Amino acid sequence: MATTKESPQSPQDSPSDTGRSAGPATAPPSVDLSGREMDREARMWAMFSHLAALGILIVPGIGLAVGPLVVWLFQKDRFPFVDEQGKEAVNFQITILLYVAAGAFLTPLWGVGYAIMVIAVALSLFFMAFAAVKAHHGYHYRYPFPLIIRFIR
Repeated sequence: MATTKESPQSPQDSPSDTGRSAGPATAPPSVDLSGREMDREARMWAMFSHLAALGILIVPGIGLAVGPLVVWLFQKDRFPFVDEQGKEAVNFQITILLYVAAGAFLTPLWGVGYAIMVIAVALSLFFMAFAAVKAHHGYHYRYPFPLIIRFIR
């Protein structure tokens, strides 16, 4: 039985002979095996879509939903991750606006409206910050169901 001894590869061998590609390493996939988003720019814009609800500080009232809506409309076609997270942010902030409006309506009747409005705003701030951190780390965050009505699917 004859055995053949492989010779070490010489520098003249082409990259295809060694199983490696020529040139710089290829870009990482946009989603890793755990389902997290890997594109840094997509993660940044997704985070901004959640934090844009702070637009209420600039435009009182509707700024809560307008901020995420603007980010989502301008970036949804570039990044599927921003499309998904932007819809979540817009839906959540519209739902919070509805809770605040219900609280405002109930305020003269029973006085519990103030509590409803304070709780809605506190939940909005907490979950907005939580979602922004999750989006920044590439997780596909979904707001809890009782707190969100998904108007945009």
